[in-house]
Amino acid sequence: MSEFKPRDPDWDKKVRDSFARQTVMTTIGARISALQPGYCEIELPFRRDLCQQHGFLHAGITTTIADSAAGYAAFSLMPPGASVLTVEFKVNLMAPAAGEIFVGRGKVIKPGRTLLAVEAEVIARGPDGEKSVAQMLATMMCLADRADAPAGG
Repeated sequence: MSEFKPRDPDWDKKVRDSFARQTVMTTIGARISALQPGYCEIELPFRRDLCQQHGFLHAGITTTIADSAAGYAAFSLMPPGASVLTVEFKVNLMAPAAGEIFVGRGKVIKPGRTLLAVEAEVIARGPDGEKSVAQMLATMMCLADRADAPAGG
């Protein structure tokens, strides 16, 4: 169960509707696989066309799902009429992104009225289990009265 109380009673619909408008997620084939106030998981099946020259998922794609998971975790706690924008992030690439499914798990660390501290991890699932491939620490900004703006980027 989430430790956070959303400020918008329609938080789930708001997040899912925004995600549906984020065309990059459609382009890469990602989907929300879990959602709670202050927490979001984004799942991405392996695709060879999203790889770098060694056959691993490209760091840019890994970062994209981490950023969106972090952004939507933060967005779930924002008030009605708000939107979210990434202010900054730092990513540590922990291991080559090799697997069948990649999962970005975003979790709010510290919610604030304007700025939210968020962490995200990307794990790779494969025949041998799960391994962490990336860690992100990010700051998300609540933009008031911007519900039409996209989230997580």
